[in-house]
Amino acid sequence: MPGPRLRRDPPGRPYIAGVIIEPLGLGPDRDLPAVLLTELTGLYASNRDFHALSGDFPDPDDIRPEQVAAALADELAHPDVEVLPARSAGRLVGVAITLARHPDPADTDPWIGLLMVDAELHGQGYGSRLASLVEDRLRAAGRTAVRLAVLDGNDTGLAFWTALGHETVDHRRDLAHGRPCAVLRKSLRLPRRAARIAVVDPDGAVLLFRYDNVEIGVHWAPPGGGLEEGEDPREGALRRLR
Repeated sequence: MPGPRLRRDPPGRPYIAGVIIEPLGLGPDRDLPAVLLTELTGLYASNRDFHALSGDFPDPDDIRPEQVAAALADELAHPDVEVLPARSAGRLVGVAITLARHPDPADTDPWIGLLMVDAELHGQGYGSRLASLVEDRLRAAGRTAVRLAVLDGNDTGLAFWTALGHETVDHRRDLAHGRPCAVLRKSLRLPRRAARIAVVDPDGAVLLFRYDNVEIGVHWAPPGGGLEEGEDPREGALRRLR
């Protein structure tokens, strides 16, 4: 599903496992394998409404393999671009395109230029899973934030990215086609190593601590917290309990 093209699953939706992303490379003749091109064309064509809004293809009701191949070849002509097909159980379920460096030298963040999920799978959690994998990939590369642009009129995409934690930081026209869009940014925090321990008395009462956190508000949690360097989860949880 498109969000700058992406959508976030509502809280409580089951976690989607088994999705993998791998960078796409063109062959010596800059051609895509025929089977993959057929899959990608079906994926693009399934998102007809988004392409009607974006204008990326002359006829959103008739997206052809040669058009998809040309669009991806144009993307991969840039050395800072990665095209990331996503598969689950062997099936192509989506695709993401990232840009390591924006043409504006003052913008040091990587960008997500595209994220689409097969329309048959919309609402099943694949969009949020793919977004998470892209973020993990950027974190592993040492990136601390990510940006994207949502076209004006793509209300579903804007709601999705906002739910993911992105904040609107600008409103301008895109460089490629001059289309008005909102620019969103999200900080990519590194996961903190932590451990907690459940303390239950013989009558079934549970020991909890009340926290008043400026980011997530008042909440209750069992004893525990961040681990020190070289400390395993059991050691850390017992230390915090003491």
